[in-house]
Amino acid sequence: MEPETQSVSGGGGDVPTPPPPCQPQQQQQQQQKPSRYESQKRRDWNAFLQYLTNHKPPLTLARCGGVHVVEFLKYLDQFGKTKVHTHGCNYFGHPRPPGPCECPTKQAWGSLDALIGRLRAAYDENGGGRPESNPFGARAVKAHLREVRESQAKARGVAYEKKKRKQRLPFTVGEGSSRGAEDTITSTAPVTVATKVKPEAASAGASSSTGRDPDPGSWSAS
Repeated sequence: MEPETQSVSGGGGDVPTPPPPCQPQQQQQQQQKPSRYESQKRRDWNAFLQYLTNHKPPLTLARCGGVHVVEFLKYLDQFGKTKVHTHGCNYFGHPRPPGPCECPTKQAWGSLDALIGRLRAAYDENGGGRPESNPFGARAVKAHLREVRESQAKARGVAYEKKKRKQRLPFTVGEGSSRGAEDTITSTAPVTVATKVKPEAASAGASSSTGRDPDPGSWSAS
């Protein structure tokens, strides 16, 4: 079935009028669809601004410092899903505990580290000021993340390793085609996938195998 067209009368008969072209603005909006990272960064930024608003007394972004960012990270622990064993727990330092325990759940170090990276970028993008004034890059925040990483590594019996740059081994001419992928050695931290688990059904071992908590986009800043 052919689409209907409007006609214009003239001396040579009716001339069909072509349909209007697609709006360039609509095409531009489709091309500028934000990525998953950008969407998550926006949600994290809005959650932090809401936290400042609900803070007692309320805080403005200009008065926010590294100490307030650390308070925000500690506040998020109540939404964490990672079991962190205490020193008195029989499963302290056990990477895969055989059963449940009463230890608290907190935000995993990997989740907090990624969150700070997104908030640090969002601060710069929203006209936060000079890079050295970025509260998410303050010494207090770095010290807190380092403390969380070390304490969780001991409590959960896991080792956190930073990603290393690719290193190329020296090889002679003519070996490249025969050695193939062996010319490059890549050492990276293990990729972790966060999964949501039921509170009582899954033991602490389920969370100990991951370095991150589920998507923090559902955090409540109330």
